[in-house]
Amino acid sequence: MSHTAQQPQSDTEPPDTGAAGERHRLSAFGGLAALSLDAMASVAYGPEAVVLVLAAAGSHGLGFTLPVTVAIAVLLAVLVASYRQVIAAFPDGGGSYAVAKAHLGRRTALTAAASLVIDYVLNVAVSVTAGVAALTSAFPGLYGDRVWLCLGVLALVTAVNLRGVAESARWFTAPTAVFVASILAIVVVGLFRDVPASTVAAAGHASVLAGTTTTVGALLLVKAFASGCSALTGVEAVANAVPAFRTPGVRRAQRTEAALGALLGVMLVGLAVLIGRFHLQPVEGVTVLAQLADASLGHGSGFYLVQFATVVLLALAANTSFGGLPVLLHLLARDNHLPHVFALRADRQVHRHGVLFLAAVSAALLVASGGDVNSLVPLFAIGVFVGFTICQIGMVRHWRLIRGPRWQGRATLNGFGALLTGVSTLVVTGTKFTEGAWGICLVLPLLVLLFELVHHAYARIGNRLELGRIPGPLTPQHSLVIVPVHAITRLTREALSTALSLGDEVQAVTVVHIAPDPEDRAAAEALRRDWELWRPGVELVEITDGHRRLGQPLAGYVNALAAARAYDRITVLIPETEPRHVWQRALQNQRGAVIDRALRRRTDAVVCRLRMRT
Repeated sequence: MSHTAQQPQSDTEPPDTGAAGERHRLSAFGGLAALSLDAMASVAYGPEAVVLVLAAAGSHGLGFTLPVTVAIAVLLAVLVASYRQVIAAFPDGGGSYAVAKAHLGRRTALTAAASLVIDYVLNVAVSVTAGVAALTSAFPGLYGDRVWLCLGVLALVTAVNLRGVAESARWFTAPTAVFVASILAIVVVGLFRDVPASTVAAAGHASVLAGTTTTVGALLLVKAFASGCSALTGVEAVANAVPAFRTPGVRRAQRTEAALGALLGVMLVGLAVLIGRFHLQPVEGVTVLAQLADASLGHGSGFYLVQFATVVLLALAANTSFGGLPVLLHLLARDNHLPHVFALRADRQVHRHGVLFLAAVSAALLVASGGDVNSLVPLFAIGVFVGFTICQIGMVRHWRLIRGPRWQGRATLNGFGALLTGVSTLVVTGTKFTEGAWGICLVLPLLVLLFELVHHAYARIGNRLELGRIPGPLTPQHSLVIVPVHAITRLTREALSTALSLGDEVQAVTVVHIAPDPEDRAAAEALRRDWELWRPGVELVEITDGHRRLGQPLAGYVNALAAARAYDRITVLIPETEPRHVWQRALQNQRGAVIDRALRRRTDAVVCRLRMRT
């Protein structure tokens, strides 16, 4: 096994629990701004999704908008109550993954984790593309640059989150507050305003309402319910990121979850009431929210404020994923299902590698989709509903095992929620399968397989390292340290001095090229002569090679010594310089890297690289 002489890093770093660390965590209000943007932004497309489905039954079908929305609000209340319980039961975060891991087994937990990873990545792509789509609708000249605009928004959100989750909360508090205030203003003003004959926003646009009224069947209502449930994405984000809150984290996270549920429920039901009151119908090219803003506030500054706030919040709704996914990746890495680098935390409580991973995958998805939101929306809600269902089932088992006060009622609540989300999962997957949902059905098991492969790899490494076992007694070993040299310099002296402190014996090894080139012969003779003059007390071993190679002859020499079993341990100490400036690295000859690569591939020697800054 090969090693490098570098400072080791632990798999996890202790959290900063001091006053400075608390400053970089979330308050309840900050959590609402940092972790609720996805759920809040869904108000812009959730009611419209319901209306578009019910429009197939004509104006009679649109009359069921409010009942369907109330049913969604009931499910929202069930989910909020459930996730408040999840926050208390699993304060380390992880949401459905933590619940399933504790009560439903490892494979189910990995399925929940995979569904959340998919949802978080798609949320970033959908949010960014939806925000940019709203922007290009207002400024059509930007349409050709929509991919670059998407990447620019993604870069902005990533940069803010690399400064810490609390920093992102400060940046996004104002847009969130403006959007929520705008929606509430639409609801309040619309309830007291006279019903307009038509809206200016919809003028000149063709209606997509079915020409004839049809019977509203149960399947249509279920499809409308499932489509409208896209407004519930993001409800789980608070439970996934409990460690990001200030002490007491559980109480603050529960308050944030309750506030999120209350605001979202009021906005959804309020907008549904206005849709019925104003007799709105879906029209091509104008969103339902735009029609509501026009009908309530008029086609003035209030209307444009709502549109601008919607554009900004849709674009920034990706921040919910940056708050939740890195914590989930941290838990998966801690459980050996992802590389341990995802468990590292930088300053300001930032899971930097998780943030960068999410940004990279989302950027690839944005480029692949061409910035087209319609190609991503059909995939959006499937992953989160799989997680919802698993979480609800896990909480039912949780209450059956604990059997605390009123556990039957809580278990019934979670069981009812599991039934609703399970049905929604099947309906959404079935109706959207040919529109891209098949990709989710393929990626989900592949992610679970990836988690399993990583876990097995760490298990093999753990067995080799005998983790969890008491090691045997220490045994002294006869060791040899080999130092490759090609000239006598201060670096050579430092390397040999270090080698003498590491092993029982030390050899300086140089490769002599057998070639007619007089320069090679002169260099070998000069090194041999200077070594005799220096007399460092270390043997100089010459290895001949006729092909002007460097690493392979050294590897052959090491393997020959190992085969002779003259030493229990062979270490190769490679001396090299380290430039003070990055641009100076291009001046290096890379001899050390060549030797290191050959020895690691061809031998079992311990490889150390001794760097001297120049």
